[in-house]
Amino acid sequence: MSDYIVTVNSTVDVPKEWLKERGVPVIPLKYTIDGKTYEDMEGLSPKEFFEKLRDGKMSTTSQVNPEEAREAMKCFLEEGKDILHLGFSSALSGTCNSMRLAAEDLREEYPDRKIIVVDTLCACMGEALLLYYVLKQKAEGKTIEEAARWAEDYKLHVCHNVTIDDLHHLQRGGRVSKTTAVLGSMVQIKPMIHMDDKGSLQVIGKERGRKKSLNKIVDTTVEQSKGWENDIIMITHGDCIEDAEYVAKLVQEKMGIDNILINNIGTVIGSHTGPGVVAVFCMGEKR
Repeated sequence: MSDYIVTVNSTVDVPKEWLKERGVPVIPLKYTIDGKTYEDMEGLSPKEFFEKLRDGKMSTTSQVNPEEAREAMKCFLEEGKDILHLGFSSALSGTCNSMRLAAEDLREEYPDRKIIVVDTLCACMGEALLLYYVLKQKAEGKTIEEAARWAEDYKLHVCHNVTIDDLHHLQRGGRVSKTTAVLGSMVQIKPMIHMDDKGSLQVIGKERGRKKSLNKIVDTTVEQSKGWENDIIMITHGDCIEDAEYVAKLVQEKMGIDNILINNIGTVIGSHTGPGVVAVFCMGEKR
């Protein structure tokens, strides 16, 4: 059995050290703010980035193009390794398609190597949660085909429960109208969002007030996870660690899970959610 590595895009939004410890290479997207372009996971710190957004600065993002994808994967093929890539949802970015185009090209150049690209239909720490379990498959000695099959079979069981603090960022992304954003912000309406089976973010409800919205994403997670053994729960936040820790405490109390990974949302996804976002990720029966 040939040795293989699992690669991901920077949109997994876990600490770089977490990925490095597990030997997972990252193929980054980019973001541009204040006239400067950076690679995701590099450049500005989360605090610096979100302060700029709070000050009204706009951040635009760009996908990985096929040539960048090709160059990123080629070095591993030259080392004699096969590649299993877990890609950012194709419904949110053209990055996964770029990875697939690059893989097709590289297969011709390296016919003895295997390259499998999985469209995770996940985002942020939803991608990371799928990665966590795929790495367990690899550690148990599963082949690249078996690990890829597991990812395909279970990717729609990765549940994303999100609340946004500022409707204006959703309005800029075309998720809600300007009128809804203005009125909703005046009465402290907090939208509830999830990732659907097509890999798109959908507004599925609303709560009035921050605390209610945080409670709601935990309650939804508890309900979804019934009947599933979750080894870990992941929580992301947009520079609001106190709210993330509040959510983690509720998860511990209601689910009895102590293995909780908390991290700031990345700069690429954070460009679209804005500061104050909080999300919980678990394995469950249905999104």
